[in-house]
Amino acid sequence: MCHYTSRAAALALLVGALACSDRPPGTAPDAPPGAPDALSAATRPELLARSLALALGDPAFRAHVKAELDRSPFREHKLSFQRFLAAGAGGGGALAAMARRSGLATADLAGAADRAIPLEMYLPVPAHRRGWTGDANVLVATAVADHDPPVAFDLQGNRQLLDAEPPPATPVIAVVPVETDFSAAPAAIECLSCGGFFPWPPPPPVAPAVPGLYLSKAHFVDDFEGWLKGSPEFEIHILGQKAQTDSLTDYQCAGERQPAPYYFDQNALDWSGSVMLFSKVQLDAYNAAHPGQNIRVFVVEDDDTACEIKANRDIVGNLFKAVDGAYKALTAGNDSSNTVAKLFKRANAIQKLWAAVASFINTNDELVGTAVEDAVVGISYPGYNWIVKGENNATNGWLGLAMK
Repeated sequence: MCHYTSRAAALALLVGALACSDRPPGTAPDAPPGAPDALSAATRPELLARSLALALGDPAFRAHVKAELDRSPFREHKLSFQRFLAAGAGGGGALAAMARRSGLATADLAGAADRAIPLEMYLPVPAHRRGWTGDANVLVATAVADHDPPVAFDLQGNRQLLDAEPPPATPVIAVVPVETDFSAAPAAIECLSCGGFFPWPPPPPVAPAVPGLYLSKAHFVDDFEGWLKGSPEFEIHILGQKAQTDSLTDYQCAGERQPAPYYFDQNALDWSGSVMLFSKVQLDAYNAAHPGQNIRVFVVEDDDTACEIKANRDIVGNLFKAVDGAYKALTAGNDSSNTVAKLFKRANAIQKLWAAVASFINTNDELVGTAVEDAVVGISYPGYNWIVKGENNATNGWLGLAMK
């Protein structure tokens, strides 16, 4: 009975700590104390982040976390949070250390981690990654949705809200929803602790000589990513007519988790290289099945499932409506090659409705915009020929597109 009472008291203290300062917008109300599985989905990552922060009060545990982050072979030195907790769980692993420092039973903390959404941990700000030596000057922060004010904990477990835009000077370890495919074998990266250096990101694979629509350059005016979520994950989608309806669907995606020749990994505002967006075979098949229709080149900063647009169809539809209205629907493209040159030129966009799974989806994906040929927009940039137009017809970037 005393054991149960002490566990309940520890849980009550933790839940109370999570409620002791202003909650960020959209966070669910506090759940009643009693067990971690009674906590809300929004509160559970906070409990885990606070437990990690408390454990980091131990210099030996901080050194362990620093070493694990440094040796991570994934981009931005990310770790799967649940996998990190499970390592050495039978002995003195991370889960046991966090439970000891937070006053929770290991089984209770493990249950909270199991019931939480998949999480990853890393230092998302490059300057923090380079500058943190494993000392006590560090915070642990979490946020479920991009651009939400991060909820942070110091090593005493005190809760505070951070600015959603500029990061703080204090290094921050993020515990956030997973964006990384931890099942794939990562490429070698810079090793911060072992003195070695391997370039990251790796050079893009050489695209095979397959005819099709290719991207050679891309520039975006913003990374469309909150600082707690690290580097952006830009994707380029080819949208076209869904069957014989008046709606659009996704035919092909170029992104960081796609195989060559559709592998595309842009982690800064500028990129150059060669990536195929749509093969000639795909385009010919599309034109045969959809005579008189054309394709849209659509750019997304993906915060969730790779190469899957999770978007409210009304928001996407309003974006298309604004851009199409500004340029008389000359906002699609098609193969206009002739005997002299291979060209991807403007064409009429007929479909304007996005066939989302449901109209009520609240997306984490940032809709960067739909590409419009520069001659239609009336502006040009050297080396680029298509302009990315976003919500309210804002110019969000420019692309170099060509048939090869």
